[in-house]
Amino acid sequence: MGTAPTSTRSVHGAGKTTTSALLQQLLPNARVLDAEKVGEVLMDIKPGLPASDNFQHWEPWRTLVVETARRVLEYTGDTLVMPMTVLVESYWREISDGLTGHGIPIQHFVLHADQATLHERIQNDNDLGPSTFRFAYLEPYAVAARTWLHDEAEVIDTTHITPDQAARQIAASVLGR
Repeated sequence: MGTAPTSTRSVHGAGKTTTSALLQQLLPNARVLDAEKVGEVLMDIKPGLPASDNFQHWEPWRTLVVETARRVLEYTGDTLVMPMTVLVESYWREISDGLTGHGIPIQHFVLHADQATLHERIQNDNDLGPSTFRFAYLEPYAVAARTWLHDEAEVIDTTHITPDQAARQIAASVLGR
């Protein structure tokens, strides 16, 4: 089996996608597995799955994230960087327990930024533009951060650092430097 998935989790606007791409360049033989792409596959099923405001509520998404990571690691033996926004504790437990149940160790990081910074980043996102979907997750993130999420991971505060600096902090931790 490959080395540990490095799970970078946070709410929209904290820098997961950018940081993950930079992290991939810093870790030997790393691959990025964006768990949201698994959700996009499920969203394309015709006729559609039961109505939901978020594909994470579909049990197959969580199972397929685990299975996809497991199969990729079996196939490549590389390190996986897995950016995702999971704010429901039971969903995170299902994913993390599924990975560890297959003998896959996890190094879990949460990219954090304060609410004002997150709001500003979402509002000024040049690629996606402002999004009510993304704004809707600011408060659930704040609740998760206070109640369980930050206890589960190494928190990297991205409020005043660049994605490159965040990626370097994560790489140093993963590589034991």
